[in-house]
Amino acid sequence: MAKTRQTKEQAIQELAEGLKTAKSAVFANFQGLKVKESEELRNMCRAQNVTYVATKKTLLKRALKEIGFDVDTKVFEGSPAVVLGLQDEVAPAQIVAKFAKSHEIVHMFGGMLEGQAIDSTKVTELSKLPSKDELLAKMVGSLNAPISGFVNVLAGNLRGLVSVLNNIKDAKA
Repeated sequence: MAKTRQTKEQAIQELAEGLKTAKSAVFANFQGLKVKESEELRNMCRAQNVTYVATKKTLLKRALKEIGFDVDTKVFEGSPAVVLGLQDEVAPAQIVAKFAKSHEIVHMFGGMLEGQAIDSTKVTELSKLPSKDELLAKMVGSLNAPISGFVNVLAGNLRGLVSVLNNIKDAKA
């Protein structure tokens, strides 16, 4: 069933709003995926709180034009899909890169990062960065390291005292 003009306009508005509010977006080709594979990708996106939108080139072009980007979507091969990261800048690129490793059909065209257009090589570099949660975990570990080291030093003195007392006990026995 063909989409009406009103439905298309609504889809353009929703896509443009998503692109405005997203911290990052990845444009990729997903044409040729089986339904099961597409659902697998959608589930991966849901798990990371990332939005997946399959669209047509003309609708994507109009949505991008609405937010101030003049992109020729004809260079996109196949049917594009947009993966939007609303909370984490790295998550969309990581999801698409991970999915592309096991599915040769999928390849990235480019994307957006904090309102700036980026090409596919930048998206690939972005996918190799650690996620926000991983960086926070590393920071907490770095902050905790001196404290745990200090605790181990203090515990070492008690262990030394116990071993000395144990040796004295063994010597008297």
